[in-house]
Amino acid sequence: MPLTTDFLVIGSGISGLSFALNAARLGHVTLVTKKNKVDTATNLAQGGIAAVLSDNDSFDMHVADTLKSGAGLCDEEVVRLVVENGPERIQELIALGVSFTHDEKDSTKLDLGREGGHSARRIAHAYDLTGKEIERGLLEKVGENKNITVLENHLAVDLLIASKAGLSAGGPVPDRCLGAYILDRKDNSISPYLAKITVLCTGGTGKVYLYTTNPDIATGDGIAMAYRAGAKVANLEFVQFHPTCLYHPMAKNFLISEAVRGEGAHLVNKDGEAFMARYDERGDLATRDAVARAIDTEMKASGNDNVFLDISHKPADFIKKRFPNIYRTCLSYGIDMTRQPIPVVPAAHYMCGGVLTDKMGRTTIEHLYAFGETACTGLHGGNRLASNSLLEAVVFAHQAYVQCEKDWQELRTKDHPKISPWFAGQAERIEECILINHNWDQIRRLMWDYVGIVRSEKRLRLVQKRMQPILDEVAQHFCDYLLTPDLIELRNLALIAELIVKSAMIRKESRGLHYIVDYPERDDVNWLKNTVL
Repeated sequence: MPLTTDFLVIGSGISGLSFALNAARLGHVTLVTKKNKVDTATNLAQGGIAAVLSDNDSFDMHVADTLKSGAGLCDEEVVRLVVENGPERIQELIALGVSFTHDEKDSTKLDLGREGGHSARRIAHAYDLTGKEIERGLLEKVGENKNITVLENHLAVDLLIASKAGLSAGGPVPDRCLGAYILDRKDNSISPYLAKITVLCTGGTGKVYLYTTNPDIATGDGIAMAYRAGAKVANLEFVQFHPTCLYHPMAKNFLISEAVRGEGAHLVNKDGEAFMARYDERGDLATRDAVARAIDTEMKASGNDNVFLDISHKPADFIKKRFPNIYRTCLSYGIDMTRQPIPVVPAAHYMCGGVLTDKMGRTTIEHLYAFGETACTGLHGGNRLASNSLLEAVVFAHQAYVQCEKDWQELRTKDHPKISPWFAGQAERIEECILINHNWDQIRRLMWDYVGIVRSEKRLRLVQKRMQPILDEVAQHFCDYLLTPDLIELRNLALIAELIVKSAMIRKESRGLHYIVDYPERDDVNWLKNTVL
């Protein structure tokens, strides 16, 4: 029997929670999250949320910084929309109970940090645990709202699309989304969930790479489901590698925030030489694409496995107070950042592309929205400016709510259509997990070795050739075996890898996060456009 709801929100990060709280004013919201509520990239965000919040800053300055970082591919109208909505969205978060760090000298003002690519201090933060504090504040309010049902340990399998359910979209009329098939982890049962509005905010794609700062949930589920359903996706070649992930054999995916460089840290090689000035006039405050490539070049030239981030010249008390979480974590691995440099390497961090949306968060399929890292809104272009991601998430969650409120009178009166239950056919229970684990490991290593910070056409062709048998095998597994969370994630991860490679092969230039040695120059004549699949 299908389950029904007004709004089906897939993902429990900042964008999904923000939208759910607003949409609950209109109707019932079912929020699906594939592990626990707090297992999100939002929860790991250290730096903060960028917005114009001081007299020393302006909308024009924030817009200019974003456009410069985006390497010519940002939609300026969207950039201005997001930037100008920023202060109001910050105030909403504060009203919901999110506690940002305040200025010590003037408690009426927020303490604003600065990060690479920003021309002013505009990063609202909660020391170095900003994402955790935002997630805490929003989850608290969601838990109090009787109009929101949260389903933890539930995983979306595929979207329910009208044309595929035998309900014709009718000629030129866009196809429409009716909800999604959802798997319950406790018994792997799959049920259709019908909704008037479906929202994809499943986070990013970092787990497609061997080394990433992302949580384990970042397997590109929303982008993969949307693409399979027929929605347009864009700019998937623009994968941001965060320059500074802690390099230690016992540390898993621990990010050293951009804010550390913003507060005066220098990148140095093993000899203690600061090297960024040789690569970019902005030095240590260059944008992430420039810094990651510089580190990659330094490592390849020296043969070393890492470089170092040094803030030990700053007062120890300041470091401990400004970066309590980073300080404690580094210390737990025997690294005292007040006295010694931190070993760091780049790691896959953020997908700047995603499901193509308009400025209200609508995809190319009716009644299907996407925002957060799942979406390609036009804000980030070829390279995301630091701390613009949380800002984009709350602004587009608000934009989508405004659109839903406008459409609600018509939508609320429509009945849910009749949908067939999930059909497993002759599928059998998978007995050998090695079938999944081997393919998972192969994909992630291939992507790291062949489709990383610096690319070449030869390596891209090689990875396509080596990926094809894996893609065929994963497709066969999907037909042969009863679905498990691991198999669903593998299927999505394999598709995401294929789409990233395909997008990288299409773009015959180097721009932003996509650097390919065969075409080292930016080509605004032929490639000042999105890569749309």
